Order: sequence, then C-alpha cells, then structure tokens
Amino acid sequence: MPMKIIEHFVNGINFPGMSKRTSKVFNPATGEQTAEVKLASVQDVDIAVQSAKKAFISWSNKSPLQRARVMFRFKELIEKNSEELTKIIVSEHGKVFDDAKGELTRGLEVVEFACGIPQMLKGEFTENVGTEIDSWSIRQPLGVCAGITPFNFPAMVPMWMFPMAIACGNTFILKPSEKDPSCSIKLAELFTEAGLPDGVLNVVNGDKEVVDAILTNKKVQAISFVGSTPIAKYIYENSAKNEKRVQALGGAKNHCVVMPDCDLDQAVNGLMGAAYGSAGERCMAQSVAVAVGNIGDDLVSKLSKKVDALKVGPGMDKNSEMGPLVTKEHLEKVRGYVDLGVKEGAKLVVDGRNIKLQGYEKGFFIGGCLFDNVNRDMKIYKEEIFGPVLSVVRAKNFDEAIDLVNKHEFGNGTSIYTRDGDTGRTFASQIKVGMVGINIPIPVPVAFHSFGGWKRSLFGDQHMHGPEGVRFYTKLKTITSRWPSGVRSNPEFIMPTMK
Repeated sequence: MPMKIIEHFVNGINFPGMSKRTSKVFNPATGEQTAEVKLASVQDVDIAVQSAKKAFISWSNKSPLQRARVMFRFKELIEKNSEELTKIIVSEHGKVFDDAKGELTRGLEVVEFACGIPQMLKGEFTENVGTEIDSWSIRQPLGVCAGITPFNFPAMVPMWMFPMAIACGNTFILKPSEKDPSCSIKLAELFTEAGLPDGVLNVVNGDKEVVDAILTNKKVQAISFVGSTPIAKYIYENSAKNEKRVQALGGAKNHCVVMPDCDLDQAVNGLMGAAYGSAGERCMAQSVAVAVGNIGDDLVSKLSKKVDALKVGPGMDKNSEMGPLVTKEHLEKVRGYVDLGVKEGAKLVVDGRNIKLQGYEKGFFIGGCLFDNVNRDMKIYKEEIFGPVLSVVRAKNFDEAIDLVNKHEFGNGTSIYTRDGDTGRTFASQIKVGMVGINIPIPVPVAFHSFGGWKRSLFGDQHMHGPEGVRFYTKLKTITSRWPSGVRSNPEFIMPTMK
C-alpha cells in the first residue's frame, strides 16, 4: 500500500509544491510511520504569499459582517466534523481523545469570538475636537500575516491566530509543525467549504528553511509564533530585522505554589492534570510544585500514589489518562532529563522510564515521573522538559515561594492553592508572570481575554487572541477633518492646535 502523502494547501486547493523534500509523520502510540509530509521550498512559500497578497485586495474590502458570516459557517463545520478532527489530533500527536477534544474546543472558542468582529472593529469618534473639526480613529488590516505553530496543539494554537487575523481582514500563511500537520490542512479545507475565498488561508508545511523564507519575505507583514524560547527569540529578532510586526511566545517552567492551609486533595488532583495531562507537552503544564512550610511530605506522599496509578496508554483507549510523547527523539530527550535529575541529586520518587505496554512496545511512551528535593540550581528546575516530569521544591514560607517564581527566567503561567483570600490576592499582585491561577491549576484565559507570558516566555508587546489579537492584526489610523465654507484660510506655519 503506498505511503500517504500530505501536501500543502494553497489558493483553495491541495498543492504538491516544487520541492522534493519530505519528512516522516508517525503514530506515536505504535511508533509506526503513517505518512510523509511535503516540505516546502522558498519558491513554494513565494507562491503561497503571492496567492495571499492577491486575495487580500478583495478580502480586506469585505465588510466585517460579511467576514463574520463566513466565520459562523466555519464554526458550524468544525462542530460538525469535531470527531474527525479529534481523531486526527490523536493519531499524529498522541494525546488522549478527551484531551484532544478539549483542545479543539478551546480553539473553537476563538472562532466564536472572531464571529463578533463587527463589534470589535468599531472605531472611535469625537465631534468638535476643535471648532468645526472632527476626529476619528479606525482599525485596518495589515496585509499578509503568518503563523508558525508547535506540535503540541495542532488545532488550538493555529486557531489562536488565523481566525483573528482573517476576521480582521488579513490573509494568512500557516506553517504548522511538520510532526502533526494534518489537522491544519483539514481546518483549511473546512474554512474553504465555509465560503472563505481562495488564497485567504494557505497552509505551507516545512522546517527551518520554510520559517526563514517566511521571515525574509517582504510581503509578509506580521508573524505569530508559539514554541521554545530560543526559537521565539530567533523569530522575534529576525522579524524585527525584516520590519515585521511580531508576537513570539516562548518556553515555560510553570510553578504551582501549595500553601499549608490549602485543600490538599484539590491541589493534588489539580497538579496531576496540569503536570501529566497531554504527557506534559503543554506550555501551560505545571512542572514545578512549590511545597510551602510543612506540607511537603504529605504532598509528595499523595502525589506519588496517584502518579504510580496513572493509566498510560494509546490516546484512543477510553481508559487512558496519558498518552505517548510525540516522537522517539522527544522521548529520548525527556528520559535524558530524568537521568540528569538523578545525577544532580534530586530524589526520584516515581520512575516512569521503563514502562512497557503490551502491543505498543514500539510506541513513544514514558510513565509519569516525580522528583522531590529539587533545588533552583538544578537543570531539571531551570530548563523546560516538556514531558510528564513534576519536580517538588520545598520553600520555608510564602515569601520564599514568591521569590522562586519571580526569579525564574520564564514567566508564562503560575498558580497557587490556598484557602486564604489575602494570600491569594497578594500572590496575584506580586507575581511576575503573565497568567495566574488561584485554586486553578491551568490558568489559560478564555478566548475573549488574551493569552501570553512575561519575561522570556514572550517576545513582543501583545498577547494572543482576544482584544490583544484584534490590536495585533490591525493598524490604527486617526483622521482629523474640517469642511470649511467660503474662502480658504491662509497657510499656517506652526503646529496646529485645536481652537
């Protein structure tokens, strides 16, 4: 049986491209190759950008209401095809079915928000800013925008970007991860079915060669990115060099502070989902539990029992709580971090490295791992592991816990478990992190707020989706107008003031 070939999607149709380069796509649960994905060339990127640039002329002139109606139909098609989209995510990423369904739902929420674009694009008007002079501001689209997205959320993260950009009147080039590209292709096909004109949304698969082609293409006006911090910094710097607007979300090391007064069972259950859900392959995963005061021993005891009992298996198995990692290479990387933690002197309370699943021996599985007695000098504390590895750090008091979080280089998300309102409020006020949860393990904002971190978790000024997304994908224009009657006034050579 011939190998499935995943092509690009350009100008409303599947596009094989000029390049002969390909990459392998695997089913992480079985370890078997399921497809080959075409990797674009610079020429292929140029063709996609030209298509988007041409489509921008008519799409940007559509009324916001016309664009919203296409968005509504897209929303309906996502709902109608949610089962198929979810299965595609599971087959290429490996996360369990319900988690994949939840990811799709969170992406759909952004589409729902984008359906309200006529309201969000309304400008401001002031009558008589000066005598018989009016002034108003409007937001207009940028042109061709691009998104470079990671493997861990093949539906949600692209839908943070292209629905907002397109609703604002832009056209879009999406470069998904070559590890799990099929969901993006399916979404583009559904959007076209919803009535989106050809060329408004294009999907170009590829690797660094394609990323660089997007960054240097003069017709691309803005770049959105989610991924690791080194690449986010690279995207940010090179976008700026090429005079592009940019938002680049980087890595994370999210801390969950567990106070002595908290509901410990609630905290443990929250940490289990936040640390081991999606096999820890989330930028919002809680990978550090900060045990404050004397709660550490009880926290580790309760966690260890639940981590030991974690049901690891293929994503389509309804009994599975955690699926495999995305690739064999990533599995080896995560195992290497666990090895390193042992060498650094941390106590490995639960070791998931040697898990074996009957019938899935070649799958990219690792069990949940739990470390205790981790300190801030260890690499497993400093660096993003992106796997099901939770580190427990002991802190003497609340102030020391705050200091730990604030001094870490990443500032994506954090949370605290406490029954004390003053503690929760102080934590939210003083913490130097972009997204904060109080008795909430994964504080991902809903679509009508915006998502983004601080410090080395975000390069650029604006967060994603929500009101920040509208601002990012539009440029502000302010008009000042007077309609004089009679003879034109004489020229003035001073700065105009409103009299």
